[in-house]
Amino acid sequence: MPGRRQKVSPCFNTTFLRPIALFVLCGVLWASPFDALAQEQREDEIVANLAGGRAIVHVAKDAIVFAAIDLPVERNSIPPRVMDLDGTHIGILFGAAEWRIPADPKPVRLDRNFQRVARADPRHESVPGEGETDLETTGIAFLEKLRPLVGQLHHKLDFSSDDPVFQIVIIGYAPNDYGPEVWVVEYRIEQEQVATRGDYWQTRVQRPRFTQLYPPEKHAPRTIVESRYPQDAKGPTLAEQIQGNDAHIALLGSGEPRFAKVLENIRRGQAQKAAPIDSADFMRAVLPLIAGNATFVLGTMDERHGFEWMVPPEEHVEKASEDKNRPPDAPTLRRTPKP
Repeated sequence: MPGRRQKVSPCFNTTFLRPIALFVLCGVLWASPFDALAQEQREDEIVANLAGGRAIVHVAKDAIVFAAIDLPVERNSIPPRVMDLDGTHIGILFGAAEWRIPADPKPVRLDRNFQRVARADPRHESVPGEGETDLETTGIAFLEKLRPLVGQLHHKLDFSSDDPVFQIVIIGYAPNDYGPEVWVVEYRIEQEQVATRGDYWQTRVQRPRFTQLYPPEKHAPRTIVESRYPQDAKGPTLAEQIQGNDAHIALLGSGEPRFAKVLENIRRGQAQKAAPIDSADFMRAVLPLIAGNATFVLGTMDERHGFEWMVPPEEHVEKASEDKNRPPDAPTLRRTPKP
């Protein structure tokens, strides 16, 4: 469609991870996120703790308001982590974002030591079936981090090939005046038995799959978008609660005219017209209502200044370092804007 970015993987099945909590590899797998039984661990086992929760994004006028709610899937879960990807994008990491080897006291964290991707040449055309670089380049960077970790898994896993072991929600601004964008990037694994070595399995991580959550299709309503990990987590989305006139949220609107206007824009499918300050304040007020006792982070982003925290995480967010070796004519999958 002229003037907007192309969605990829239109037939992609957005069923995310089934409710497993701790992904323990080389023979140890939790059976349930809520009733997991501890099992003995061998010295050479590698363990990945999953981050579960919700990512909520409200694209308002001239700003993006984003939040991540921590919903642990078992007692050793880590929180969803927010990281700087480049000057105009952040990523919220879910799933196996942290790996532990018993012999090493320091965990391997996928949000650390990330190299920022420099802007690519907008003259290059996109490649069908892939994400949009620089997004594709970012996706491959995480793939290269995952490969040596996943490659250490040598026991048969009761794990569906349709479920992502790792997931990133990418939020930010596309170049060439395309405006705000939200993508979900998912990583799946596959296993193959090595017959000559008995019960020995080779495990590989597949190339990432990209699904665009925002902007929606042309003429579709623009509202708050949300991504969950695992996908089958119970409860309505924030957008569904707003459309359903949830009593607690309606009370916010009745007590504050600014919030009433934000809610009106969202219900009309015109969330992008809501005032940015009012939208941010509304999200700050509504998050405790929907998060309950769960912890959350809240931030805002605009195209000129990047992102700022309203409710910061307890730990420091490491900024990415720019890849200075990337040539200016490196391939890009972003399309040149059409008049």
